[in-house]
Amino acid sequence: MPKRRANARWEGSLEGGHGTMHMASGSYEGPYSFQSRFEEGDGTNPEELIAAAHAGCFSMALSLGLGRAGHEPESIDTEATVQIDKVGDGFGITRILLQTRAKVPGISEDEFQRQAEAAKEGCPVSQALGGVETIDVEAQLVS
Repeated sequence: MPKRRANARWEGSLEGGHGTMHMASGSYEGPYSFQSRFEEGDGTNPEELIAAAHAGCFSMALSLGLGRAGHEPESIDTEATVQIDKVGDGFGITRILLQTRAKVPGISEDEFQRQAEAAKEGCPVSQALGGVETIDVEAQLVS
């Protein structure tokens, strides 16, 4: 299996410094800063990248589970919200909310919800984030 890589460079103090994150694939390179992480500044932040990874992984895991259960999805749209809070003397990711909307012909609501929960538990990114206190999923079928 392939190994995925990314790197980051930071220059300066925590609040006054700045950095750049770069995906080895070349698909993304961009700035980050204290402001983009803890306030509303320009650039990205590690939590936003975690959210993107989690949304992508969950959507693929849900597609896999639905397909194995005989329900081929037409579309799955997932938004992940990663919450970072002050924890003790530092910060921590305390909650992730996965909100997904899927178009899946012929599936019951109960089966869809079971598949969404299974995808949340089985997604490798969810598993990697096992130290997060709460990971919730809100799944909605759309027609």
